[in-house]
Amino acid sequence: MAVTATVMVTAMATEVRNRQSPSWYPLRVTYSRELKVKGILQDSGFECFVPMTVKCEVKCGKKTVKTVPAVNNLCFVKSGRAELDMILREKGLREFVSYLWDKSTREPLTVPDKAMEDFITVSEARLEDIVYLFEVNSKLRTGMKVRVKSGPFAGVEGVVIRVKRSRRVMVELPGMLAIATSYIPEDELELV
Repeated sequence: MAVTATVMVTAMATEVRNRQSPSWYPLRVTYSRELKVKGILQDSGFECFVPMTVKCEVKCGKKTVKTVPAVNNLCFVKSGRAELDMILREKGLREFVSYLWDKSTREPLTVPDKAMEDFITVSEARLEDIVYLFEVNSKLRTGMKVRVKSGPFAGVEGVVIRVKRSRRVMVELPGMLAIATSYIPEDELELV
């Protein structure tokens, strides 16, 4: 009986997936369980992303290097909303996972595919001087819109900003946060 119910739920999830175009949903995960939630959702067939960074710690004179989430309590999932709601309920994740909401539309926030691709590209570079910006000043948004031509950030589109006296490209996830690349020479940028 349980096998039949699981098969039916899986069939319903496949039908829902086929009806809705998937979007990137940022999820707020309590108690730093973002990697656990990511693992559960990936095992269920979803595309997930948690931005990671390298952290050095010194304990008792020993230096250890760990890879940890760069942004606490945040996990991105690509899915249709109905399917994501269903799997969160089925896996018992609703008690510590919630959507981030767009206050103007009163709908869960979604991230455009291109912005998410660029955010992933910059995050996965894992260079030391990448900067996460949790509040984006309106003056930063007024820079030139550019595309990076070459290097580890090739194809990334964003706005030119200055952080720590160096030219960088900022990729913004509207309503949440932004990430700034490491220094990029002017000849590697083209106007969009």
